Amino acid sequence: MKDLTTGKVGKQIFNFALPMLMGNVFQQLYNVVDTIVVGKALGKDALAAVGASFPLIFILISFVVGIAMGSTVVISQFYGAKQMDKVKKAIDTLNIFMFFAAIFLTFFGRWASQYIFQMIDLPADAMVQAVNYFNVYAFGFIFFFGFQGTSAILRGLGDSMTPFYFLIVATLSNIALDITFVFGFGWGIKSVAAATVIAQGIAFVAIEYYLNRYHSFLDFNPMKMKFDKEMFRKSLKIGLPAGFQQTFVSIGFLALYKIVNGFGTSATAAYAVAMRIDAFAALPAMNFSAALSTFTGQNIGAGRMERVAQGLKTTLMMIAIVALSVTTLALIFAVPLMKAFTSDPEVIKIGIEYIYIVSPFYLVFSSMFVIMGVLRGAGDTMFTMFMTIISLWAIRIPVSYWLSETMGTRGIWWGIPIAWSVGLTISTLYYFSGRWKSKAVVKR
Repeated sequence: MKDLTTGKVGKQIFNFALPMLMGNVFQQLYNVVDTIVVGKALGKDALAAVGASFPLIFILISFVVGIAMGSTVVISQFYGAKQMDKVKKAIDTLNIFMFFAAIFLTFFGRWASQYIFQMIDLPADAMVQAVNYFNVYAFGFIFFFGFQGTSAILRGLGDSMTPFYFLIVATLSNIALDITFVFGFGWGIKSVAAATVIAQGIAFVAIEYYLNRYHSFLDFNPMKMKFDKEMFRKSLKIGLPAGFQQTFVSIGFLALYKIVNGFGTSATAAYAVAMRIDAFAALPAMNFSAALSTFTGQNIGAGRMERVAQGLKTTLMMIAIVALSVTTLALIFAVPLMKAFTSDPEVIKIGIEYIYIVSPFYLVFSSMFVIMGVLRGAGDTMFTMFMTIISLWAIRIPVSYWLSETMGTRGIWWGIPIAWSVGLTISTLYYFSGRWKSKAVVKR
């Protein structure tokens, strides 16, 4: 556990963000390894199937992850105020919620998967493989939510290092199992999903064993946990808007896939690969934003608003350096990046087109996400939800659809940076309005 209410601001945020960033890099390797193995060994139809599965997975997990984000804010603010009894209540309540959410979504997702793939016009060649992949992957929700819940708790308490260690174990397990199942045993797309489920299970069991053995305060014992309605209400007040925000984003991804799918399997496969590259490029912004959110929560809980403003300024400077570096690398290595995933020339061509259009705007995206980190840490998730709806549903999807009518897939890609620019403008104006300062859970 780390107290972020004292000490050098820049050093604290960087040291807190770095393990989360590295951990999420390893977590993204789950998806990248799956995609590379599928693209190289099973062909572009299977590649399109795996790519189309991730928006469905995202739409199912996004609401629950949003609630967990709300709990992180609650935990961080009570921890900053040193109200440890309330911290423990929030931890137990989150664990119980995550368990039942995982059970429900496993069964619902397996029932709804084929209908959703049909709804987004997934090419018939990829349909069967997408359903097979997802239906196996869904069995891992119980492990995924368990690990995400534990990570959310530790982040709220200032510990970003512990989840990182166990993500390394999970990622290495996933890589080894992918290679063994597909290249060693010659199994199909189901085995790729099974490898991820097993790896997630290893990570969850290992981290809970470690915490039970060495951190009695975080004892993971279902028989001793108590669900606190008032604490859940506080978490929902912050987490519901975050959950709806994540849900709207995931539905938006499905809508974009529907537009992309209209251009054929090659476009769908290229988009699947480009999204993996984009996910890596977005990691610094997302993790520095998450670090700033916890930093903001603890300092608001401690009544130290001057450190919040200083934290935002410092984080924006750090993320600018990272974003510009990532853009440069993406532009230079666009061709070898695409060739690492597939040998299909049409897929490579469309994917390179995406990188050249979108990557110059990573700084815009990163700045927007960092500002949103302050707002979330303050508990003002309602604004971030509305901002996401506007930038995605009022800007990105309509613009992408309209431009695709005349520019083809390039028009879809241009809708992305246009939406980011609108989001950054709105977030900046709202931050300077100061209205977010009144949303804290801990009142002073």
